[in-house]
Amino acid sequence: MRPKTRGKWRLAAGISYYRLKRWCEWWFGGRRYAKKRCSEPLPYVHIRHQTILLRELKDVEMWMQHNKVTNLRLAVRRLDGLTILPGETFSYWRTIGKPTRRKGYVDGMVLSHGRVTAGVGGGLCQLSNLLYWMTLHTPLTVIERHRHSYDVFPDAGRTQPFGSGATCFYNYLDLQIANETKQTFSLHVRVTDTHLVGEWRSDMPPTRKYEIVEKDHAIRPAIWGGYERSNRLYRHVYTLEGEWIGEEWVADNRAMMMYEPLLQEGPSDADGQKSGG
Repeated sequence: MRPKTRGKWRLAAGISYYRLKRWCEWWFGGRRYAKKRCSEPLPYVHIRHQTILLRELKDVEMWMQHNKVTNLRLAVRRLDGLTILPGETFSYWRTIGKPTRRKGYVDGMVLSHGRVTAGVGGGLCQLSNLLYWMTLHTPLTVIERHRHSYDVFPDAGRTQPFGSGATCFYNYLDLQIANETKQTFSLHVRVTDTHLVGEWRSDMPPTRKYEIVEKDHAIRPAIWGGYERSNRLYRHVYTLEGEWIGEEWVADNRAMMMYEPLLQEGPSDADGQKSGG
């Protein structure tokens, strides 16, 4: 996992290629994407979760965090109330669209190759992190998710396992969720004064409980001079009464650490997610 340095033109060409490929997939790939909204919330809550909006992060100016809140408010307007019927797929970027200044998006915190920078729409990874984590606690199926390649902030305050987020970059680093069940789900997200709040609701009550567990966590020196971190995430499935049903593999994670692992830990991002966008 030696860090790679790309030239400006090579990066631009690569981004254009993958964005075009994604557009072709959206329009000609044969999937039926969710686009309808429910007029009333569905009756049964399957999962509700929230993450704090503002945290002091090392070497990150607070204006980036405040601008992130502006970007999140715009994005949740596109997602709140979205209904996913049986056989439909939710695409994060197809639903939100490209974040641009004309739409009101502002510069927020973006992680690029392990460095904190500012970019239009920065901070939307907090939303994709939230959606991914919530979906793991439902019968919905994550069919596309991209792990964070860099572990930027130490673990202080982490409440979720390392690697339990989903990075996003318009439009080819997408989060896609398929409804392979026989029930309808709806997504509800909102921004309060202090938190990003989300929930998955359905027209049928939950029949399972889920727990995400970490295995094989390791931090190892890398040949390029830094450290690499890895783990595997699994989902434990239970009946509502707590009876064990089984274990399901979720993801293998591997990231380059951008801090010394034995140093005193500083503050981390919301719910331990390692990204701001």
